[in-house]
Amino acid sequence: MTIYDNKLLPIGVFDSGVGGLTVLKAIREALPKENLIYLGDTARLPYGTKSPASIARYATQATAKLLEHEIKMLVIACNTASAVALDTLRDQVHPIPVLGVIEPGATAAIAARPGGAHLVLATEATVRLGAYSKAILLRDRGARVKEKACELMVSLAEEGWTDGAIAESIVRRYLAEAQADGFALDSVILGCTHFPLLRDTIAGVAGDGVTVVDSAVTTAAVVREVLSSGGGLCDSQQPGHLHLLATDGAARFARVGGQFLGETLTAEDVHLVDL
Repeated sequence: MTIYDNKLLPIGVFDSGVGGLTVLKAIREALPKENLIYLGDTARLPYGTKSPASIARYATQATAKLLEHEIKMLVIACNTASAVALDTLRDQVHPIPVLGVIEPGATAAIAARPGGAHLVLATEATVRLGAYSKAILLRDRGARVKEKACELMVSLAEEGWTDGAIAESIVRRYLAEAQADGFALDSVILGCTHFPLLRDTIAGVAGDGVTVVDSAVTTAAVVREVLSSGGGLCDSQQPGHLHLLATDGAARFARVGGQFLGETLTAEDVHLVDL
C-alpha cells in the first residue's frame, strides 16, 4: 500500500479566503485531469491579523476538514499559513505530501536571478513574518531581499481593478517606495495569492529587465513534480472535478472567487462547512 494507491483522490487546497484560487487555477492548468477540492476559511479571514497560535489552529482545522475527503496531497495556498504552520501540517497529514507557496516562489526567484535583489510584494502579515527573506537567504546567501506590504493591491484584485490607470498608479507607487533607497530590482516575487491577477500590470511597471515570479505558477509546477516523481498523477482520461468549500458567505465567495478562478461561479457552486 502507498499513499497513491488511488490516484483519483483529490488534491486538497486551502486558504483563508478566495486568494488561493489563483494557486488552484494554476494547478488546474498544469494538471487538468486532477480532481481538486478547495476550502476557503472565509468566516475567519484574514489570517494575517491573528496570532501564530490561532493561525496554526485554523490551519489544522481546515486541513482536518480536507482530510475528510481523502486527499492525496495538501497545498497551503496561503502565504501566512505557509509561514506559520507548514511543519505542523506536515506532521498532521504524514505521509501525505504538503506544499506551501513560499518555498516554490523563493526557489524560482533564486533560479532566475542568483545572487540578485528580490522584492517581495505581500501583505503586512507576510512581511512581518519575513518568511520569504528567510527562505531566499537560506538558499542563496549572496541574495538581497526586501519585503513590501501592499494592502491596496489586495483590494484592487478583489474589486477586479487589475489594469488601467488606477492599478498602474498604485503599483508604481509601491515599487517606487521600495526602490527609494537605491534598491535596484532583479526580481519581483508575487508574495500574496491575490497578486497574480495584477501580474501584467506589475511586469509593465517593473520593466523588461525585472523577472516577475508568480508563486501560484511555481507552486503548481512543484505539485506536478511531486506527484509525477511519486507515481501519483491521476490516470483518468477525463477532466478533473472541482469541489469548492467555504466557511461563510457563499454568494460573495462565488462573486469574487470567479474573478480569481477565471470563470463564472454561483452561490450554488460553493458548499458551506463548519470547522
